[in-house]
Amino acid sequence: MHDIRFIREQPETFDAALKRRNLSPQSSDILALDGERRAAQTEMQDLQAKRNEASKQIGEIKRQGGDADALMQQVAAMKERLSNLEDMDKLYARRLQELLSSLPNMPFADVPEGKDEHDNQELRRFGTPAAIHAPREHFELGEALGLMDFETASKLSGARFTILKGALARMERALGDFMLDTHTEDFGYTEISPPLLVKDEIMFGTAQLPKFADDQFTASRTKSRDELLHEALSYADASDLEGLQKGEISLAEIVANALSRAPIKEDLWLIPTAEVPLTNLVNNAIVEREKLPLRVTARTPCFRAEAGSAGKDTRGMLRQHQFYKVEMVSITAPDQSEAEHERMTACAETILKRLELPFRTIVLCTGDMGFASRKTYDIEVWMPEQKTYREISSCSNCGDFQARRMNARSRAAGDKQTEFVHTLNGSGLAIGRCLIAIMENYQQPDGSIIVPQVLRKYMNGLERIA
Repeated sequence: MHDIRFIREQPETFDAALKRRNLSPQSSDILALDGERRAAQTEMQDLQAKRNEASKQIGEIKRQGGDADALMQQVAAMKERLSNLEDMDKLYARRLQELLSSLPNMPFADVPEGKDEHDNQELRRFGTPAAIHAPREHFELGEALGLMDFETASKLSGARFTILKGALARMERALGDFMLDTHTEDFGYTEISPPLLVKDEIMFGTAQLPKFADDQFTASRTKSRDELLHEALSYADASDLEGLQKGEISLAEIVANALSRAPIKEDLWLIPTAEVPLTNLVNNAIVEREKLPLRVTARTPCFRAEAGSAGKDTRGMLRQHQFYKVEMVSITAPDQSEAEHERMTACAETILKRLELPFRTIVLCTGDMGFASRKTYDIEVWMPEQKTYREISSCSNCGDFQARRMNARSRAAGDKQTEFVHTLNGSGLAIGRCLIAIMENYQQPDGSIIVPQVLRKYMNGLERIA
């Protein structure tokens, strides 16, 4: 979410930042709507003062035995106008929030300008790709080993699902354990086991909603009778309860009326990444400044509809509806986030270094950055058969963009003022893609796969999958 005060004070700077993301100027529309809301609020405040003064005059006139009918009619008109102004204020506020929440974050000044992935800039490389004669892709290797089953997965769940068996399933588990141990023991992250289903406001907080609703999966359930009754009574208003006491309405009628207002179904979202619950740990909270940065990590399944990727990577495990990922999230003070971004990226790179997988790190250009990001580093691992690097981690500094949506703030000891925190997230790493990279980079001429040295203790000493 953007700061409306910043847009009021620096509309040209705001539009210039959006232009770098290939968007048209937006400040004039935002400020016009903001002006209408502020005008309504000003009129409302003036009218409330006039109404209060008139009410005092009515009381004084009545105490003196005078006729206050005309003034009472004016107060009644003011009350009606105030009600209209309150509705207008709510409408303007909702429209303003919808407009501000639909716009992406402003990139940092040092982010390279560009239109798409072709304008990203490489920063560094690690390792030299091995010379593999006639390399095969992971799905060819996995199916030949009898440890990767796409056909049965399709029968169970449709396209973009995979069944792993035996040693490959064990390696998937081993990778997650290795990543979590590294991040918690070496880098000071706290491991979290978060919910996999979250509410609308939690998805809004990290900017998956409303813009990317089509990329998400939802889970719905019908509430139980007891839940509905309890919730329905919470919808009952004071007049219903007063009527019950007077015998003017029955409890059954109150419940029936309330049930008509209580939602029968509960809708939750399956998390597309652990970034969502981990970042929202500070939703609507004030964190002590001295406790920052907070660093948390989690291994979770992730669920993505991949609505915008029709026809891309349809074979194999590169783009799945369900996959496992270890996520890193940092909550920092504003002056800590840039250094934390470099640190987080180095943590993700360390995983690949210890697995001895060739990779490169790039900085995304303004046209290829994620919606909530101010700056993003992508780490891409080498895929021998494709003869190219593919994304395996994305580490982003979101500044205070998500914090404003979540109302997540910090305060130093003894201070009354709060400030919005900065949030960062990074894959540490995508487990499925890491498994793929190991299969392809460690493949042998006979179709077997060497197990990386650091994983062997997690796989009961297994050295080769054959």
